[in-house]
Amino acid sequence: MPGATYSSAGVDLELYREGMSRLPSLLRRTQCPRVIGAEGGFAALFALDFPKNLFNRRYEDPVLVSCTDGVGTKLKVAVMAGIHNTVGIDLVAMSINDALCTGAEPLFFLDYIAMSKDDPDLLEQVVGGISQACVECDCALVGGETAILPEMYQSGDYDLAGFCVGVVERKRIIDGRAISPGDLVLGMASSGLHSNGFSLVRKAVFEMGGYSFDNRIEELGGKSVAEALLEPTRLYARPIKAILRHYRVKNVVHGIAHITGGGLVENLARIVPPNVQVQLKRGSWRVPAIFDWIRNLGSIEQTEMDRVFNMGIGMVLVVAPFYLESIQNQLFDLGLETWNIGTVTASGPKEQRVTLTDE
Repeated sequence: MPGATYSSAGVDLELYREGMSRLPSLLRRTQCPRVIGAEGGFAALFALDFPKNLFNRRYEDPVLVSCTDGVGTKLKVAVMAGIHNTVGIDLVAMSINDALCTGAEPLFFLDYIAMSKDDPDLLEQVVGGISQACVECDCALVGGETAILPEMYQSGDYDLAGFCVGVVERKRIIDGRAISPGDLVLGMASSGLHSNGFSLVRKAVFEMGGYSFDNRIEELGGKSVAEALLEPTRLYARPIKAILRHYRVKNVVHGIAHITGGGLVENLARIVPPNVQVQLKRGSWRVPAIFDWIRNLGSIEQTEMDRVFNMGIGMVLVVAPFYLESIQNQLFDLGLETWNIGTVTASGPKEQRVTLTDE
């Protein structure tokens, strides 16, 4: 009887090396001269500042910002549909969008990919999406880890985790403390479901609705189910950085919230100080058709929809009222739809920090 090998235990080192050989070019296309050192080391090096004028930030009191997240059960949809080139975009967006909420510039990103078996084609598709998103966010993909874990995952399954590090000047940190009565709430359009609530989505669409991935949905403009559900999370890095650069010396943006699991009310409440209340008005923004489609398939109560999904608002800026129109115009020029969705008032001692009303 032949002796055991790593391959017979489920890990093919030759396939693993092939997969790794496809990744360096996907990393290099994202990187700037602030990335230091040769490929293949044990850790990545990144210069916080750089002497050349193009990259010189001249930091006075820099604070590092760190975020981590995954894609959740949206990966089950990707695996079932056999489409893997978009979930990497989701992975980057979920961390970088969080980092932006502090006013930070995202610097670099790392990924962790756990797979049931060696699969160079799958790995390349996933990292291709990560690379594309990092390019769009001007964020360097500096490395990561690929783990082959036979018997931990069913054949074909995989999991993703992402890690982002950014930087912000201490005096420009945005944490919501400056939010005050009279401020206005600017909602930024989502691209759809983003990466939250997919356990409920899968139950409504596949179990209760009886749909398959190649079904075309008239209510969604003829998109297939796979296309609609795997629409990647919107990347807000460039538009938000453009706004913060434009008003660099002014106290204009008082709070930023990334709308993920928990919906608009819960996520916005995380940055609202105790002395104020935010009143949001339902119907003041356009809700993408996919949310009504899912709600109807699953007979889901509107309150449940509100607390699970972004409902069309992927990011929120709380801004000084004088600048709202100017910010909207700038974001429109960048191709981003926005709405004034609420106002900030003084709060009473027992009031909720964020309310959503139909009035």
